[in-house]
Amino acid sequence: MSRPPTPAPIANSHSVPALEVIGLSVVYGSGATAVQAVNGVDLAVRPGEILALMGPSGSGKTTLLMVMGCLLHASAGTVRVEGRDIDTLDTAELARLRLARMGFIFQSYNLFPALTALENVQLALELKGRDLAEGVELLERVGLGERLRNYPKQLSGGEKQRVAIARALAGHPAILLADEPTAALDSTNGRAVVKLLGDLAHDLGRAAVIVTHDPRVGELSDRVIHFEDGRIVG
Repeated sequence: MSRPPTPAPIANSHSVPALEVIGLSVVYGSGATAVQAVNGVDLAVRPGEILALMGPSGSGKTTLLMVMGCLLHASAGTVRVEGRDIDTLDTAELARLRLARMGFIFQSYNLFPALTALENVQLALELKGRDLAEGVELLERVGLGERLRNYPKQLSGGEKQRVAIARALAGHPAILLADEPTAALDSTNGRAVVKLLGDLAHDLGRAAVIVTHDPRVGELSDRVIHFEDGRIVG
C-alpha cells in the first residue's frame, strides 16, 4: 500500500514564520475547577531562529510547547505551521504534518534501551520514509560517529541527548521543539548540548523552540521570552 501523501510545506522564506500562534489559550477543566494554562499568547518563530521559553514550573510553557507541536488542542486561537492553519487539517493530515515537519527532544531522552544509538535514529528515519543510511551522517553531525553501535546504557547523559537531537533531525524537519533538554545534565554537558542544538538550527535553517528554566539556554538563544501564569511577561 502506498504511503499517504504528506502535506507539502509552503515555500518558505524568513518572511514566513516557521511556527506561529495567535491569541492562543488553553483551559483545563470547566466551571469552578477550570485552570487557564495558557492565556491569549501571540508568538512567531522564524526559520533559523532559536527561541527560549523560560519560566517557573507550572507557568504553562510546556503546555504551550505541546500546542505548538500539534500534540494538544488549544481551547482558542490559531496555530500556523509554515503559514498553514492547522485547524484546516484532519487528524491524519495533522499527524503527517507533525511527522514530516517537526522534531521533538525531551528531558528524559526517550531512547529505546534495546536499540543502539544508530538504530534509535534509524527507527525515526523509517517512520518518515527516509533512507536508513542517513542515520550515520546524523550521528556524525552530533559528534557520535564513534558511538553508533553503543546502547543507551553505555552512553553518558550528554551523549544520550545528542542521540535524541540526531533523531529529532531525521527527515529534515523545519521545526525543532525541545522540552527541558538540559534538565538531567551537568553544567558542562548542558551547555554543550544547547550550543550543539543552536549551531545545528542556525546551520540548517531550522526554527527551534526550547522550553527551559536553565539560564544557560537563554544565553545561547537568539531570543528569550519569559512566561508566567500562562502569559508572556517579557
